[in-house]
Amino acid sequence: MNTPPPTPFPSTSRTARRSGWSRLCRVCALGWLLAAWALQQGVSAASVHPAGPQAFGPLISASALAARRDQVRIIDLRDAAGEPDVAHIPGALPAPYADWRGPASNPGQLRPLPEFTALVRRLGLTAETPAVLVATGDDPSDFGAPARVYWTLKWLGLRHLAILNGGMTAWQAAGLPITRKPTPPAAPSAFTPQLDDALLATRSDVAQDLTRPGTLLLDARPRAFYLGREKAPAARRPGTLPGALDFDNLRWFEPGSGALPDTATLERIAQGLPKPLEAAPTDGVVSFCNTGHWAATNWFVLSQVLRRPHVALYPGSMVDWSRTDAPMAHVPTRLQQLWQQMGLTWQAL
Repeated sequence: MNTPPPTPFPSTSRTARRSGWSRLCRVCALGWLLAAWALQQGVSAASVHPAGPQAFGPLISASALAARRDQVRIIDLRDAAGEPDVAHIPGALPAPYADWRGPASNPGQLRPLPEFTALVRRLGLTAETPAVLVATGDDPSDFGAPARVYWTLKWLGLRHLAILNGGMTAWQAAGLPITRKPTPPAAPSAFTPQLDDALLATRSDVAQDLTRPGTLLLDARPRAFYLGREKAPAARRPGTLPGALDFDNLRWFEPGSGALPDTATLERIAQGLPKPLEAAPTDGVVSFCNTGHWAATNWFVLSQVLRRPHVALYPGSMVDWSRTDAPMAHVPTRLQQLWQQMGLTWQAL
């Protein structure tokens, strides 16, 4: 008797393969969905920080700013900013440099924190707002204005800052758009300062640094100030900090230019520091000048462009220091000071 063959059951291995294939398809579909969502999130983030926080600043060229002008807050620091019929970058908000400085008797003195807070809020800035600082850009000394405001905003807690390299001079030389129409005020922000005191060297900090051989005190002024042959009008005495080394901020710039050169050139110039910065002990560097203006350029290049650690700014600088009985170096005698004053008076005639 022939027994019919049994009805075959589905192969267990084939069933497993079909089940595995189904799971793989579902995983792939889920992966595509997640990838599309992540891409969308990236696009949304780029609308706030078009190049990403790490890629923004500390310097920006005129052409790069033109490409993202609608994605950043532009702050015009020129003295005439905001005055009628003054040409400016479209959308730039006026905030003249004087608004960020101390009184005429001590221009480097920090303003009271509530005043800085009100100014930042008026400009609609928050800690996460990408902001570009614009000055005239026609000479190296002018660069100190955006550098000092950059330092101030960084100290207050803003994270995404850049300076327009070459300022309005570079912008106009590139033939980029300008307008004479006033920019509407920004919607005020609710900014709250988060101070980064690692960037700040106070008078008491500097006094302590004098007792520690590990700190490099870097004088950003022209050599005549360093040697005590000249002094700022608001300073009580000429001279410099004891043990300070001179590094005129003018050395970063090409002759006749108000724009910083490329990073490789700045790195090469930095090797001309009075002693190799890499050899400076961990106590770091304190940059100073007369009122924290030229010193801000040295601070900016060393800490923000060249990424040297532990660089602080003494905002009051020698005007603040000279008003105490604290020790100073290269202070001429009274007779020498009188002779220097007579020479300056004669030159002014």
